[in-house]
Amino acid sequence: PLRERAVSALLLTAHFALYATLLLSTLSPGRAIVFALVLHALFGLHLGMAFAPNHKGMEMPDPDGERWGHLQRQVLTSRNVRGAVVTDWFLGGLNYQIEHHLFPSMPRPNLRLAQPLVKAHCSRIGMPYAETGLIESYRQALSHMHEVGEPLRQRGPRGT
Repeated sequence: PLRERAVSALLLTAHFALYATLLLSTLSPGRAIVFALVLHALFGLHLGMAFAPNHKGMEMPDPDGERWGHLQRQVLTSRNVRGAVVTDWFLGGLNYQIEHHLFPSMPRPNLRLAQPLVKAHCSRIGMPYAETGLIESYRQALSHMHEVGEPLRQRGPRGT
């Protein structure tokens, strides 16, 4: 609705104004810009490290093949990342990606509680449930990106 968009726009503008005010009141303009760029680069790296291992290299439905139902689409295209409380914190609870996609409105702390139920259901119906450690998830994601980038490396620069 229009009202929600207006409120979002107002809050985003207020956030940006407060952020810029705080930066410029504590740092010189040059340092404020460098600080903001470094902060956003690090935040982007963190987001990439949190999102990439959950989907890269996972099975994708064949557009011309069998139609997947909701459960198949969410479970087969996602991977969970095993870990303790530190992993949950670092990944913002999104290491329970399968449960997050099945129950998107569920509060993230509860995803850990839903996992055994989802895992048991998948086992009961014979559906693969992908789960791996953090380092292995990065290895799988990077291997997949290396594999899909192979044709570009074969052609060389500028498509030669």
